Amino acid sequence: MTSAADKREGRGRLSSIDLLPDEAEPAIVWALEQLRERTLPATVILAEFNEKLADIDPALGSISKSAFNRYSLRKSLQWKKQDETRRIAGELAAGMGAKDADEMTVMIAEMVKIAAFELLEDGELSTKGIMEISRALQSSVGAQKTSIEYRERLQRQLDEKLAEAAAKVGAAAKKNGVSPEAIAKINDALLGQG
Repeated sequence: MTSAADKREGRGRLSSIDLLPDEAEPAIVWALEQLRERTLPATVILAEFNEKLADIDPALGSISKSAFNRYSLRKSLQWKKQDETRRIAGELAAGMGAKDADEMTVMIAEMVKIAAFELLEDGELSTKGIMEISRALQSSVGAQKTSIEYRERLQRQLDEKLAEAAAKVGAAAKKNGVSPEAIAKINDALLGQG
């Protein structure tokens, strides 16, 4: 069984929304979607959220305005960080070719590894934290491998197409009386060997 201290790792005291039972998850998701869309005032979202909670189980009670405001502010800050990260990653990726994107994958994987080692050195990690870092490392190494395999597959496809083109050019040149030495030079140039 997970203790309250384990649940608080990395996020401080749990809010009344964090403490709601699993049955309240659809209402929480709805409230978060509304907050993220920013089309309704927070007071309207809170009122409807509390109605949804009452429909699920009247014993849940209602969430106070101050608790909801703290929760929505925390989520807003998280979304702002996520949006900024997406924007920066999008700008980096937009200016990169396949080779540069592959290098970016390797760079990000290395950054994850460095961050993991720094956290481990600090010794402030729980078993759960170590497991999460292990998953992050595993994912980053998998991304590196996938990126390398994709690049190698593209290279093989390009090599095959160039070989086919060289064969066609060679056959056409031979049919038109071009010398074998000239055909070899053309093929070498096509295949990047000359």
